[in-house]
Amino acid sequence: MSLYMATTTARRAASEVKTEGVLRGACALLAAAAALLVGLNTQTETVILIRKKATVKDVQALWVLAMATAATAGYHLLQLLRCFFFSRFFTDGGDAKPPCWGRRTLAWICFLLDKGCAYMTFATTVAAAQACVVALDGAHALQWNKLCNIYTRFCEQVAGSLVCGVLAAIAAALLSAVSARNLFRLYPSAPPPFFSG
Repeated sequence: MSLYMATTTARRAASEVKTEGVLRGACALLAAAAALLVGLNTQTETVILIRKKATVKDVQALWVLAMATAATAGYHLLQLLRCFFFSRFFTDGGDAKPPCWGRRTLAWICFLLDKGCAYMTFATTVAAAQACVVALDGAHALQWNKLCNIYTRFCEQVAGSLVCGVLAAIAAALLSAVSARNLFRLYPSAPPPFFSG
């Protein structure tokens, strides 16, 4: 019976490591795609006989999005390597231990960093989307003209970057739930209260 429970626990732990690895890989890929799409995006057009070039630095929110998603992609890539390293080299008799389960301090760090990445990715993507609405529709009260009718390809790539950013934020939120589960498994459940009658 104990061999069956050990085998079941080992399979469950291995599948949880794979799930965390897939989520981390998805977060890294989506955040990197968002960073590259917006960070390398430029377009040059002639406006009233003047050549103008649209870059990501023209809109501060897009520059912040590029930096934040690049940092998020790097973080998740490092965490993915950590997951691979721990699952590959730290096993007990072939049974994989989930990477953040061994120590509470490491589990807390993973949890807080995952939460921070999820919030940062979501916040910067929403801020960039808000700035893009102004570029799409203009702001007549401030006498800001529409820019997306001039720089069409630039705006389309930014839209793709925003979609990747939202998907990366959703994947990071799922990953922070996995980190929370891994963290709170380290704390034993409290015994039921004793009522004397």
